[in-house]
Amino acid sequence: MLVPEIPIPAVVELARQAESLGYRRVWVPDEGLATRDVMVTMAAIAAATSSIEIGTGIVNPYSRHPALTAAAIASLDELSGGRAFLGLGAGGSLTLGPLGVDRPRPLIHVREAVEVARALFSGDVVNINGETLTLKSASIAYGRPDIEIWFAGRGPKMLHQAGAIMDGVLLEFLHKPSLGNAIRTVRAGADSTGNRPTLCYSTMVITDPQRLEQVRPHMTYRLVDSPFAVKESLGITEDHTAAIRAAMADGLDQAAKLIPDDWVEPFLIMGSVDECAAELKLLRDQHSFDEFMLVVADMEDAATIMAEVAEVLERV
Repeated sequence: MLVPEIPIPAVVELARQAESLGYRRVWVPDEGLATRDVMVTMAAIAAATSSIEIGTGIVNPYSRHPALTAAAIASLDELSGGRAFLGLGAGGSLTLGPLGVDRPRPLIHVREAVEVARALFSGDVVNINGETLTLKSASIAYGRPDIEIWFAGRGPKMLHQAGAIMDGVLLEFLHKPSLGNAIRTVRAGADSTGNRPTLCYSTMVITDPQRLEQVRPHMTYRLVDSPFAVKESLGITEDHTAAIRAAMADGLDQAAKLIPDDWVEPFLIMGSVDECAAELKLLRDQHSFDEFMLVVADMEDAATIMAEVAEVLERV
């Protein structure tokens, strides 16, 4: 996952390096005003690479109309020679907060966004008067029916729905003790419809203890948006959550001062290269996920991190 918080040409170069290191996908998050535009960034990556798959990690159905998102992904797929995928979720505080956008009925909104995207990718003329979306004689003529649609999120209802309807589910930066429950929830949803989504586990891999400080700012919005059970297990109260939210208005680095180590470490894989490889192998063997996605903690140090973690992955 490459966050476009640095200039787009630098993100593109990192994507080229990821491709040369053997990474299969690059996920680019849509963080609204906090980063460069996700669609422009992905198009630039597509033009500069030849084999790596490119998709949103993630885009929400509130700040961008799902039909326009589908059109953008289909356009990216055309530009890249069939390498695009769509990652959807309900959106979080970092993206929607500065826009003043609420998240009403997220479960239904995400489901209807998936239905719209699939229909448009298939070349259908879409007429929908849904609970959250309306389209009238909408269509695109350049989609590919089998463009993958992924979900990323944490809530149990969302994960169950994702198992039932998505091509893939990204279990991104979860509290590790909760990973098993999350995967069981996804699989229960999959069993309810006979779906077989690809499962991808994702977190940051820390082989240098000093890099823990790179992670801390990114824990702010993740902890704020974590399920109640996770917050409770970590001892995060409503007062803590309110204080972190307030501090985020002054920047993630300021809010990071409120995040102690013991709130961070249960989300990471951390240790020597061999220790990280052993833990990742153990998690894979325990939970049988199909893919692993590296979250890059610090884009300024991304080239080194990607190379180090490529070595970890070679030993898994």
